[in-house]
Amino acid sequence: MIKKFQDTIAEEIEKLSVELSLPPAELYDPIRYTLAMGGKRIRPLLVMMGCDLFGGKTDDAIAPALAVELFHNFTLVHDDIMDNAPLRRNKVTVHSKWNTPTAILSGDVMMVKAYQLLCRSKLPPHVFDSVLSVFNDMAIKVCEGQQWDVNYEQLHRISIPQYFKMIELKTAVLLATCLKIGALIGGAGKEDAKNIYEFGKNTGIAFQLQDDLLDVYGDEEKFGKQKGGDILSNKKTFLLLKAMDIASSNQYLKEELEQWMTLPPTPELRSQPSLSARLSGERGAKDAAEKIEAVTRIYDFANIKKITEEEINSYHTKAVESFEKVYVSAEKKKVLLDFTSMLLKREV
Repeated sequence: MIKKFQDTIAEEIEKLSVELSLPPAELYDPIRYTLAMGGKRIRPLLVMMGCDLFGGKTDDAIAPALAVELFHNFTLVHDDIMDNAPLRRNKVTVHSKWNTPTAILSGDVMMVKAYQLLCRSKLPPHVFDSVLSVFNDMAIKVCEGQQWDVNYEQLHRISIPQYFKMIELKTAVLLATCLKIGALIGGAGKEDAKNIYEFGKNTGIAFQLQDDLLDVYGDEEKFGKQKGGDILSNKKTFLLLKAMDIASSNQYLKEELEQWMTLPPTPELRSQPSLSARLSGERGAKDAAEKIEAVTRIYDFANIKKITEEEINSYHTKAVESFEKVYVSAEKKKVLLDFTSMLLKREV
């Protein structure tokens, strides 16, 4: 069943890409390039699976599924600009391949096209109204989460609860919305729609934590993004915030970590002595690889990988508890539960 949905999504995205063979090429080629990057298409798949879970006609979910995929890719294009990221899915990012103004405009068109696709769906009016309302709420929350992320970049320190709220809005809400939209199309009642949303939200938080972990400990070829990118950009991930908490009781560790994280968020690191170099009176230029290696060593010393894995398991457990309340057969639930569990076992 999952393979069937994946094939349908791939076919529809290919059709969409053909539709976007339009002038000016500078505007539409980046969109087609982004869609051709592939990826697991998790979000549209969740829409289809959410619909199927409640016995709905999955053909009715195709247009909304494509809408969330386009919206997701729009956010990635703009997110890469904000992070000045060089790679996305192991390919050059849009703003790097073209330029920033083009990437902004192409992303804007993707957002508009997402709404066009949503309006193209042939849903009963009351279902369409509910789906549109959930989609709009998600779109605003994602932007709120991104703004919090931008705000936090300007702060020396944020709390772990602040981080979790930010990733809930920026990442988890979209996964939750995909499942809820699919459930609404499939005919789910209010309580079931609420519970599957909670399942998706907590799965999404666990998924983002796994993403943070992969950024440091993943295989760059498999992960498809620059390894250590979060470290280089001084991104306040769970790993960094937890390491800061642990380091607060160890003056040596605290100094070393703070020194690295106060360097400018760019691969071109300026000359800065490490703590050990300062103690010996030496100075040395620090490059990107050295910063990644040094901060990773601190994470290893503080056992951050294991702590993060435990946090992932905790949120996955919360997700399963909500899913157990959804009123469908255990047999039907198993497909979706197995799929989301597999997402949290990506290689590190």
